[in-house]
Amino acid sequence: MTDETDVPPTPSGVTAYLVVQGAAAAIDFYKNVLGAEETLRLASPDGAIGHAELLIGGGAVMLADEVPDMDIKAPPTIGGSATGLLVYVDDPDAVFNKAIEAGATEFKPVADQFYGERSGTFDDPFGHRWTVSKRTEEISSADILERFNELYS
Repeated sequence: MTDETDVPPTPSGVTAYLVVQGAAAAIDFYKNVLGAEETLRLASPDGAIGHAELLIGGGAVMLADEVPDMDIKAPPTIGGSATGLLVYVDDPDAVFNKAIEAGATEFKPVADQFYGERSGTFDDPFGHRWTVSKRTEEISSADILERFNELYS
């Protein structure tokens, strides 16, 4: 019989699954920059990560090292990633700067956005694009739409 404490909690919503070159280093980067909490790591004797689970900003992220022979490829192998990840943080400027100092590259600088958030976007050293954001203003969907339309008028 399985004790309930042996079963991990079921994450709610969508869980991102990242494939990286250098998963152990990626885990360290996410812990250092985004405050990730590692909840599981399955590593082979040579250190390759077959599967790991992290909690970042209240959401779950899973990741593994790439295995090209099994068609499991990281962004550098396929020429980039079509997926972006967003995490809400208390201080997007500080987190963004920490990411850059840790080897990320700027995609969009941190700035106040028309939709009531302050955010910036960086590419991590493993090829994944992250946006760090903080709500700065409570604004209705109608007002967001109006502001959006004003950008094009």
